[in-house]
Parts: sequence; structure tokens; C-alpha cells
Amino acid sequence: MVELVLEAKLKYRWGARKLRRVLERNYPRLELPARSTIFDILERHGLVRKKRRRRKWNHPGAVPLRTTAPNQVWTADLKGQFPTRNAVYCYPLTIADHFSRYLLRCHALPSVRTEGTKPVFERLFREVGLPDAIRTDNGPPFASTGIFGLCELAVWWLKLGINLDRIEPSSPQQNGAHERMHRTLKQETTRPPAANQRAQQRLFNQFCQRYNEERPHEALQDETPASRWRPSSRCYPKRIEPPHYPGHFELRRVSTAGTFRVQSKQLFLSHALDGETIGLEPIDDGLWNIVFYETLLGRVDEKTCRITGVERRR
Repeated sequence: MVELVLEAKLKYRWGARKLRRVLERNYPRLELPARSTIFDILERHGLVRKKRRRRKWNHPGAVPLRTTAPNQVWTADLKGQFPTRNAVYCYPLTIADHFSRYLLRCHALPSVRTEGTKPVFERLFREVGLPDAIRTDNGPPFASTGIFGLCELAVWWLKLGINLDRIEPSSPQQNGAHERMHRTLKQETTRPPAANQRAQQRLFNQFCQRYNEERPHEALQDETPASRWRPSSRCYPKRIEPPHYPGHFELRRVSTAGTFRVQSKQLFLSHALDGETIGLEPIDDGLWNIVFYETLLGRVDEKTCRITGVERRR
């Protein structure tokens, strides 16, 4: 039994609870020791690292995610870059389903640029469909410092009917489940890193398979993410339809300079909307809502020619 426990630990690097669950699944006829006994075995052989107790701090933040089915919310992030052994930096893009904890993608990228990130999402959308929303941080390539954090990737998601759900600045704990997955990913695939990016991607692929299909997840009552996940019923469209605004809206086309016309003036909105059509909804004398597809981006006052953002409802 000790040999089985140690063999499982060397293979998976997991804790006593998960190792017991795996052994239970692989050896159903064996009478397994308790979790505490497995922990004692690991500790006797120097395979347990005691963690320092951290103080919990109160903080403001986004409303915690409460999902009841797969594909309601995907979480996405770019894990901190690290050099592979050939001294070339690797930027892992990770995408997960919040409800099932299913790791949809872990893709090694050479940078955080949109031209590398967008094709990964497009292939994923074509394979498994679209989520209702995607939660990210406020950094590139997911957001910008402009109005509503609009960037090329965000505009594309809005056109696909995907809601943007961003955590507050400098608050990675608001994407807590994703951050915890990152810690496991770092431990199992980057210590040490692979020889190059291609070899690192092989490690990521192996990690995804273990994480989704073998590793018990405590948030899922020790079931695997693969047992809780299914593809989305929302298919990736062959053609993105143009926006349809109500008849009382005034339509404006955003210029290649990122501006639109109000009275006789051109007001800057966002370069990410170059060539797109927005709707202006009258809400008061000289005051208009700026709408893009189903999303309220902000308001414009034609008297002051000032554009202001709005609080995102959660």
C-alpha cells in the first residue's frame, strides 16, 4: 500500500485527498487507508510541503460567480510569462469553464498580442460553441484603458453575443478558481520548464488531460471536470449579423479615426470600433445612451460634447 501511495504521488504530485480518490478508482477491491494515513505516509517520506498560513484580508470586488450549468461563464487569463530552457519567453493562455472547472485550453503563446490570442479563441468557439460570458482581468489583450475597456478582442466577443465580465483592477482573487488552477499548472509544467515552446506545449496538453479526466476536484465533490462539462448549444456563426437597433435610435458609423458625429462635431469613442455601427438612444434633452449591439457603452451629452462611461450592472 505504501508503494502504491508513493507511486501515485510521484506520478501526480497531488495531496492525500486526491491521491486516495485516484487509488479508489484504480483499485476498487483494495481496502484503502484513511486520508490522514496517506498524509502520514507522504510526510514520512518527505513528500509533503507545509504551507504558511496566510492572513485573510477584506477587500471590495466583483460579485462571486454563481454558475448552474456549463458554458454560462468561461474564465480566461494569461498566466505569468516564463522562459523555456532556450531562453525564449512563453505566455500561457488559459481558458476554463467556471461551472465544471473544465480546462478548455492551455496554449503557449510567444506574446500577449491579439493576433496570437484571437485564433485560439476562434478555434475553440468552432469546436465547442460559445459561452454566455467571459470573465477576464483588465489587461491586454482582453481590455484597454478606453471606454468600457474596448479592444479588438472585446468588440469581437460583443458581436458574437458574449457578455464581458471583468474583475476589478488588481483583484485576481475575483477570478479565484482560475488562479488556483494556475498554481497547479505552474507546479506541474514549469518546474522545470521544457526545452522550447513546442515541448512546453506538449506538457500543457498532458496537464489538460490529467486535470480534466483524472484529477479529482474538491469543488465538484471529488469528481473530475470532464464528468461535469459538455459543449455549448450556441454554435459559432458562419456570419456575424449586423446590429439591429430599435426604430427610435439614431445610427452612427464609427470612422477609421474612432470618431462619430454628434451635431456638427466628431467625438472620439474608440479605435476598436472603427467601421462599426453604434446606436444613440435619446434619454433626456441632449443626452444619449451609446449602445453597441446589446451593450450600453456610455453616454454622450451633445451640449458639452462629453462622453462618460456607465457602471456595469452585475
